Amino acid sequence: ETAFATDLLSPWLLTRLLIPRLQESAPARIVNVLSGGMYLSGLNVDDLEFENGNYDGSRAYAQAKRGLMVLTELWAEELAGTGVVVNAMHPGWADTPGVRGSLPGFYRLTRKVLRTPEQGADTIVWLAAADEAGEVSGKFWLDREPHLSAILPGTAGTQTQRERLVEELTRRAA
Repeated sequence: ETAFATDLLSPWLLTRLLIPRLQESAPARIVNVLSGGMYLSGLNVDDLEFENGNYDGSRAYAQAKRGLMVLTELWAEELAGTGVVVNAMHPGWADTPGVRGSLPGFYRLTRKVLRTPEQGADTIVWLAAADEAGEVSGKFWLDREPHLSAILPGTAGTQTQRERLVEELTRRAA
């Protein structure tokens, strides 16, 4: 499943491989790019690739981004005190080829109020480079401000789900 492979498994594997080098070269930053769509999704570790039931690309994408938020929080805990800061961010709804192609109805309704790609990138650049952004780890950011990473009951993931997610990603990457 493309969303799982691209938006969850790949960032997990790349980050795992880079962590030793990041620790050696600390201070360092990891910035994961998420989507507000994750607010609507929990984490179904038993069906990360949507093999059971009806496939929905938007739901698969949202779940992958939810999983990446879980990893952001886990890595922040794991790397605390090492000089490696880990955060996630939502660029806001920006006028990009991805929005135009995957959400054409949404794009038609909102194109006049969508952000520019540069506006969407602002918080990414800030998290990667600003001194004050290096003081906080494990947060979800929008417009240079921390926000709750989960707002609906049951979407944050339990400790058991978090542990199982790491086990499953480790197994699939082997």
